[in-house]
Amino acid sequence: MSFEHLPDGLGIGVPTPRLTWMLPPDACSQEAYELELARDGRTDRTGRIASSDQLLVAWPGAPLASRERVTVRVRVWATEAGGPSGWSEPSVVEAGLFDAADWHALPVGADRDEDPAADRRPTRVRKDFELHGPVARARLYITAHGLYEAEINGRRVGDEALAPGWTVYPHRLRYRTHDVTGLLAEGANTIGAWLGDGWYRGKYGFDGGTRNIYGTDQSLIAQLEVTYEDGTTASVATDRTWSAAPGPILTSGLYEGETFDARLHDPGWATPSGAGAEEWTPVRTGRRDFGTLVAPTGPPVRCTQEVVPVTVTRTGDNRHLLDFGQNLVGRLRVTLDGAAGTAVTFRHAEVLEEGELATRPLREAYATDTLVLSGQGPLTWEPRFTLHGFRYAEVSGWTDDVTADMVTARVYHTDMRRTGWFECSDPLVNRLHENVVWSMRGNFVDIPTDCPQRDERLGWTGDIQVFAPTASYLYDCVGMLDSWLTDVGLEQLPDGTIPWYVPVIPGEPMWTPIHPGAAWGDVATLTPWTLYQRFGDLDLLRRHYPMAKKWVDLVEGLAGPTRLWDTGFQLGDWLDPAAPPDDPAAGRTDRYLVATAYFAYSARHLALMAAASGSGADAERYGELADEVADAFRHRYVLASGRMTSDSPTAYAVALAFDLLTPSQRQPAGDRLAQLVSEDDACIATGFVGTPLICDALTDTGHLDVAYRLLLQTQCPSWLYTVTMGATTIWERWDSLRPDGTLNPGGMTSFNHYALGAVADWLHRVVGGVTAIEPGYRKIAFHPRPGGGMTWARTRHETPYGTVSLSWEQTANGLTASMVVPDGCEATAQLPGCPPITLTPGAHVLNTAELATKAV
Repeated sequence: MSFEHLPDGLGIGVPTPRLTWMLPPDACSQEAYELELARDGRTDRTGRIASSDQLLVAWPGAPLASRERVTVRVRVWATEAGGPSGWSEPSVVEAGLFDAADWHALPVGADRDEDPAADRRPTRVRKDFELHGPVARARLYITAHGLYEAEINGRRVGDEALAPGWTVYPHRLRYRTHDVTGLLAEGANTIGAWLGDGWYRGKYGFDGGTRNIYGTDQSLIAQLEVTYEDGTTASVATDRTWSAAPGPILTSGLYEGETFDARLHDPGWATPSGAGAEEWTPVRTGRRDFGTLVAPTGPPVRCTQEVVPVTVTRTGDNRHLLDFGQNLVGRLRVTLDGAAGTAVTFRHAEVLEEGELATRPLREAYATDTLVLSGQGPLTWEPRFTLHGFRYAEVSGWTDDVTADMVTARVYHTDMRRTGWFECSDPLVNRLHENVVWSMRGNFVDIPTDCPQRDERLGWTGDIQVFAPTASYLYDCVGMLDSWLTDVGLEQLPDGTIPWYVPVIPGEPMWTPIHPGAAWGDVATLTPWTLYQRFGDLDLLRRHYPMAKKWVDLVEGLAGPTRLWDTGFQLGDWLDPAAPPDDPAAGRTDRYLVATAYFAYSARHLALMAAASGSGADAERYGELADEVADAFRHRYVLASGRMTSDSPTAYAVALAFDLLTPSQRQPAGDRLAQLVSEDDACIATGFVGTPLICDALTDTGHLDVAYRLLLQTQCPSWLYTVTMGATTIWERWDSLRPDGTLNPGGMTSFNHYALGAVADWLHRVVGGVTAIEPGYRKIAFHPRPGGGMTWARTRHETPYGTVSLSWEQTANGLTASMVVPDGCEATAQLPGCPPITLTPGAHVLNTAELATKAV
């Protein structure tokens, strides 16, 4: 049993959480279910409900009240079973704080004058308190203006990083609920927190960044609620009785890095006897509209892996260069012992240039951490309020040897559950897929970012729009992306314009003021639809429908009666490899062709959203609009000869993938696309828009062989060129590193951008052969299409209903495919040269030769 899209039910933010459960093994399908809710000393059961629903089932009882705990169980009646199953293991859901009146905390921080235009030293805050009896249960509700890490009696609360994450803070600030029962003791206790600037007031963004985007204070908001064993309660909340003091972190910034002076650190500062009274002064209190505090809908950022260096090289001037063998996002944890005052500096970069860290691509993100040793013995340390994108790290200021056991790279990202895997007989394609996974991990850091290393790291709407199908296969990212889409709706302009990136920060002169742009703004329609298809959440679709409708209505007005969106600022097929380094939008494809194509595609998807949501009138209206735009597209951009006005791969890919051509036009367009690819020797000739579409456009028009040639090309530009150049993540540009080993001279040269890795969705569906036909994979199509000399492939995905997998292999007796259909689902299998057959839940093995014999 699970609640909403959360890994557990503690601190849930909705009074009527929806319920999801997996069927018992070999249940095949569900005919009915019964739910049991235990609350307030009583147990209620729904009785037998005839239904096959098991995904996001409506809450069956009275809404939860703030702080209320309910234990839930389910049992099911499976098809052809003689009776009900046993009851599931009990699952507990516990409400967070639903109402502003539930909060009585105040934001607290340092009461000292600071220069808001300068670096400011982070603060720690603390509070001593007494507990007058044995503790039965304790909850800490906590958030901050800025970032925080909390401690109780010297022990860390939780394990999340960069909390509370980044939302549109004036409207939504996340708080998290922690069970801290085990951290408290009868008698004297202390609670404290480290504070950092983070996105709230740190320097962030382009061209030197902007400070204080959301405010100038750095404040903790915390409410500890204790229930004694005798049933009485106590509360400790941030207020004027707390104290503040500068901590041992001297400077901290997401871009800049962190400086920590261990001589100033008292490890017992958050214990009852650990703080010198002379260091601590009363706090300054602030204000917060508690109606804006919201519970999370997804997991937090955490350390998910540790990587040790594969080589440590000492330079002639006593620096050490560490290679971790993998471009990753995180920070170093080091253990050092040296003389007091020894300053050891750690710099980071993704690649090397002439044997040194290549820092030019970082622009003004200095990615430098400094540790000043205390001389009090070995110290293990890592920064708290920064992250870096890097494969290489340089250590300076340390004259002794640096060994691999002294330094570990700790990988951080939103701690989503892995749900998708793929591998095949081609090791280069496997490395490409692994690079896609690593780029997703590095850029899903509370929001979906473009890159994790330079002075940007923003929630670009176009990047996730093209990558969402891949992301939603690889990881259970629905809770995180649902939260981010909520912020997209909040940042949407009154006229319907979707910003280029969300949350919005200053971006003059190119990105501010905000203009509507195709592919980027279409995140409003296409990404909610993708999440609905992959996770089966109709409520999510309905919540984001108003945003999608405002976007399509805006574009309809911009296009006017012609139905052609052929005015205004557009990025077109961004980063087409033919575009010059200093003008990534100057590709081969008419920007307005791209804009009009996306207009038609979004209108079509809005009609689908309306139909799924039960709005028949809107479905009809926007379906007709999509038809009108497609007709206008053909008249403007398709020539009488059948070619397109932009005779480019992206133009044909968009027209085919978005179904904008007549039946008689499709095959000639597919043939021309295949011809263009072949004339380029199967080197990629598409940017952000065309890349996710081109392999499908070729496949669907009978050119699977050309799609495989495109996939398997190793010359620049191509997907596998980056692999042959040693890439361990997806690059922003096809030639971020040029064949001669030099860096691309463009100002945008990231080595960790997931957008061009959107081809992994084609790998999953076409090479691997698994496609969702109904939302949530309730119906599945197995349709592998081998090619390119591959002899085997396998893919596996954890759907909301359970594991679906397909493994195929070419043998002397034809192609053999092993498939697993989750309980509660249906599937069809269509192997090469064979008619489709229906599969029931369970494991199946099919062979093309045997199927052909049966067909005869």
